[in-house]
Amino acid sequence: MANRQITRRILISLAISIFLIFVFFIKPDGPPSPAIRAPGHIDKSAPAVLSKDDLTKGEVVMPRLGNATAKAELGRATWKYFHTMLARYPEDPTEEQQETLRSFIYLFARLYPCGECASHFQGHLKKYPPQVSSRNIAAGWGCFIHNEVNTMLEKPLFDCNNIGDFYDCGCAGDEEDDQETGTDKKDKAQAATRDEADDAEDATFPAEIS
Repeated sequence: MANRQITRRILISLAISIFLIFVFFIKPDGPPSPAIRAPGHIDKSAPAVLSKDDLTKGEVVMPRLGNATAKAELGRATWKYFHTMLARYPEDPTEEQQETLRSFIYLFARLYPCGECASHFQGHLKKYPPQVSSRNIAAGWGCFIHNEVNTMLEKPLFDCNNIGDFYDCGCAGDEEDDQETGTDKKDKAQAATRDEADDAEDATFPAEIS
């Protein structure tokens, strides 16, 4: 009887030992993780979070532009666009519109196709940040910053009182049309219709010649 109990204990101990050996040493591992299966395909680093200043006031993106002729043509076209944009800017802009223009000017400086010109312009922006609270202020700031560039290049300065005439886009009529009320437009349309009717009547019934 005692031998049976000893044998049973030995068998139980042996079974437990075999189970533990299987669990810790023989049991196959689970499928490898994606990082092990395809090393290098998983980026463990956290995505870079760029602040607004990093985006708008970062380093110049474009390379140097060595062609003097291309540089001059680019400058003339740019100033034409720049002053026309400021002349069309809202007279009473919203906060969102002000921030849009401010950000655009800083990004414009980063992405200007002439790298060395862009660096110089960024220097001017650091000294004289964009003024965007109204159309007149933005246009005046644009003329001032243009003269800062001209001073550096030893070019003649603009009379900022007449900058709008020099860079006139011919858009004033469009703005006046936008400001007309529906009644004004209706009256103009009716007047034009009456004029056309009078012209048609005159053509059909010519006046007698005495």
